[in-house]
Amino acid sequence: MAYVLSQINDAVRSDPKAFLEESDAAFHKKIRSAAAKIAEHRKVSSIVLLSGPSGSGKTTTSKKIQAVLETMGIRAHAVSMDNYFQTVDPETAPRNRDGMIDYESPFCLDMDLLNRHFKMLDRGETIHVPKFEFARQMRSAIMSRPLKLGPDEIAIFEGIHALNDVITGKNPQAMKLYIAARSNVLDDEGNLVFKKSWLRLARRTVRDAKFRAWEPHVTLKMWANVRRGEKLYISPFKDNANIQFDSSLPYEISVLKPFAQPMLDQIDPAMARHDELEHVLAAYEYFEAIDESLVAPDALIREFIGGGIYDD
Repeated sequence: MAYVLSQINDAVRSDPKAFLEESDAAFHKKIRSAAAKIAEHRKVSSIVLLSGPSGSGKTTTSKKIQAVLETMGIRAHAVSMDNYFQTVDPETAPRNRDGMIDYESPFCLDMDLLNRHFKMLDRGETIHVPKFEFARQMRSAIMSRPLKLGPDEIAIFEGIHALNDVITGKNPQAMKLYIAARSNVLDDEGNLVFKKSWLRLARRTVRDAKFRAWEPHVTLKMWANVRRGEKLYISPFKDNANIQFDSSLPYEISVLKPFAQPMLDQIDPAMARHDELEHVLAAYEYFEAIDESLVAPDALIREFIGGGIYDD
């Protein structure tokens, strides 16, 4: 699917509030459809595996599915697979081609523990979900939390490696979802105006600045390795999913523009290590902006700009 620039700008100029509401309603329809399939599949397995590349909106999507399931009388527990990171050991940690620890690698996760927990949950047994302390780069046993699933309960395990063969091969019964922002923006002649990867870069840049206090050039420096990890470890496994859907929203470049454009504009291209930076900045000029105040508090884009009901 692709969006058309002229249609986006016409909608922003004529009635931006209605444009946002219509787009959010279309996304919520995807959420309801996924929730219905998950509800039916719980008779087969109580485990849901939700994956997608960085900046796809996995966290908010997981919480939205959870909320819809609860209206159906199904209690859903969201579990971040980041908590299954192993304590970093420089001697054994996987390395990227630059010799740095490859935090994008699935082998940073404790796959044995994950697979053991999936089987225990499906058998109705209690597990203790670990807690990974990123500040100390180590797992905390003290902060673990117990989880046991009843007959109308499921666990949604969300993480970039959730569909990796190392996991799905040992858990073929689990319901599997793949979520990614997959829509480019084209002009009226079908020429590319804004790449889908640029959209995720904008999401990450704004979120990192708002929630991690990172300078934008830091996000861009990391982006090449993030993209490398996606191509190696995430995208090849998307076809393992039972459900795939596009998490992009037709209005979001217009919403992100007032945030992302000035952030990216202040970056020295030599510092960014991102060859397309000038093209990304030029592309924003084609879009009409939308004021953040019009964005609903439960909209997926709130995961990146803040001010939403799902903010931690």
